[in-house]
Amino acid sequence: MGQDADKGFLSKKEEAEIVDAIRKAEMKTSGEIRVHLERSTESKDIFERAMEVFHMLKMDNTKQDNGVLIYVAIEDRNFVIYGDKGINDVVPDDFWESTKDLIVSHFKKGHFKEGLVQGVLKAGEQLQKHFPWNEGDTNELSDQISKA
Repeated sequence: MGQDADKGFLSKKEEAEIVDAIRKAEMKTSGEIRVHLERSTESKDIFERAMEVFHMLKMDNTKQDNGVLIYVAIEDRNFVIYGDKGINDVVPDDFWESTKDLIVSHFKKGHFKEGLVQGVLKAGEQLQKHFPWNEGDTNELSDQISKA
């Protein structure tokens, strides 16, 4: 699988725009956002696989339990937004659903980059509200898109 997992899904330029959105979203929050792409969950439950990836990327090690993972299984045409305990405790109940709907509305039109950018920025808004950036906050996790 490796680097070919997303062949044709996003161009290098589109990936760079998503990374820029992650950086922009994280500028005003101590929260951490990651995007992970892989071809398929290989018949695992998508939430289970997203949790594995969350752990694999060490997203459960943030100081305030405020990591957010957007996990995309490209060939399964499915994705999950997975938030750590710290953020799940404070965001409104419909937050993940409304963020998911926003991403889906773009994905349905084949606008994958735009869907991910908008999802990242919306997650960033909530993180900013509940986990504002403080002097001394460090970027705990990479902003790069990870792939399996």
